[in-house]
Amino acid sequence: MDFGDILDQWDRGAAKPNGKKAAVKQSRVDPLTAWLRINGVVDKDAEIAEAAGESNRGGQRRRLLAKKPDASLDLHGLTRDEAWLALDNFFRTGQQQGFDKLLIVHGKGNHSEGDAVLKRTVRNFIEHCAFAGESGQGSASEGGSGATWVLLK
Repeated sequence: MDFGDILDQWDRGAAKPNGKKAAVKQSRVDPLTAWLRINGVVDKDAEIAEAAGESNRGGQRRRLLAKKPDASLDLHGLTRDEAWLALDNFFRTGQQQGFDKLLIVHGKGNHSEGDAVLKRTVRNFIEHCAFAGESGQGSASEGGSGATWVLLK
């Protein structure tokens, strides 16, 4: 067997059907879900939605995202500990009154040395709060990067 025969045999074995790439079916996973899986973090929002069996979740989510906040809290001038207590009270009151969406105005951190203290406090609180759902940056009219909205569960 000469080298040409070896190459021909190789080409036949590695040939793709009809000269085209073989179709590989891959499911796309969004980067956040991939990160959660890799790091072994449980997505508490997904678990609760699954348990509740939300079938019309997409329509409800779009409605809540477009909705104006039911209440807002301004944290300007508070210390980290005061802000945490105010947030706890604000979220408990919002949950009791049946609010869907809250707005927290924490400022952009222009007067903080280093990172924005209140913004970081708000993010930490949202991560630890049992009835805080999806959150995001406020619109320009609500304060932009100096405000955070939160959907309540």
